[in-house]
Amino acid sequence: MLKRALLGLFSMLALAGFAPGGEGAPQLTIASIAQLPRPLPLPYHEGRDASADVDAALQRARAANKPLMIEFGGNWCADCRILAGVLALPQMRGWMARNYEVVHVDVGQFDRNLDIPARFGLARLRAVPAVLIIDPATGRMRNSGRELALADARILRPQAIADWMAQWTTN
Repeated sequence: MLKRALLGLFSMLALAGFAPGGEGAPQLTIASIAQLPRPLPLPYHEGRDASADVDAALQRARAANKPLMIEFGGNWCADCRILAGVLALPQMRGWMARNYEVVHVDVGQFDRNLDIPARFGLARLRAVPAVLIIDPATGRMRNSGRELALADARILRPQAIADWMAQWTTN
């Protein structure tokens, strides 16, 4: 039974596009999400002008010639907070700053900022966390069809998240 569960997990990861030891990914010393610092971050701010935040981040991404990562979620979502916790790890935070412009967008209870995914070609936001990797030159989504690959962050190793992020940094 365990073998079948592991095969299912590995199949799911392969379908989501995970590759072990992603080239250029930081090597994280935390092996499990259980080791993340507590409390987990609360990265979403309902009072912010998310459209303005995305526009400003896209300008910075273009100026720096690095992709924009738009991460949609809510502070009520455990997977969203776990993903934010992994991105806040010291090794990951520095690597992300060098390789991405990052903006977190609050979706409320799926009643806020839903026009933003549509701007980048995602017709409907089905779940969170949803991650859009935007090419700085074209403004188009690099990871179309795989925006929900990190939606089950609670069952992923932090290194798998780092590896997934690394695959989108090249043009």
